[in-house]
Amino acid sequence: MLALSDPRWNELNDAYGNASAVPALLAQLARQPDDDGDAEPWYNLWSALAHQGDVYPASFAAVPHVVEALAASPKTASAVYFHFPAWIEICRHRNTVAVPADLETAYFQALARLPALVAEVAGKEWDAAFSACALSATAAAKGQHQLAQALLELASPETVGEFMEWMDER
Repeated sequence: MLALSDPRWNELNDAYGNASAVPALLAQLARQPDDDGDAEPWYNLWSALAHQGDVYPASFAAVPHVVEALAASPKTASAVYFHFPAWIEICRHRNTVAVPADLETAYFQALARLPALVAEVAGKEWDAAFSACALSATAAAKGQHQLAQALLELASPETVGEFMEWMDER
């Protein structure tokens, strides 16, 4: 995993150019900040690293840090800790973006940890959004990218209801 103090962050790009601001945002994840709407650091992380479905070299360097923060306290982590790495992987695959060689091992090892982290929170109460994110992270980690995206689309009870109506009408 690329250390947050590594000068390589200055060479990585995000949606706005140089990703030098990303390590400070990632460092805040250890305290499990609020992830509601425009809350920081999540708002800027999403904006810089998963901007309108695009992903960047810094996105792949960030995922291991998100997963590490999740692993430090999975039972208290919110859905976004599963959602973020799942979405990065979905977008990587959808847009056929290559992971830089020096980030590849840490990135894919972080994804591989997600199913076990989902299992660690199995005893926790899950709402529809948490369920969708946790299951999507598992699907993305297992290479089931379309399923992972479909699960995220079903994150709200209204969407699930609409989907079920559509299924019944088929």
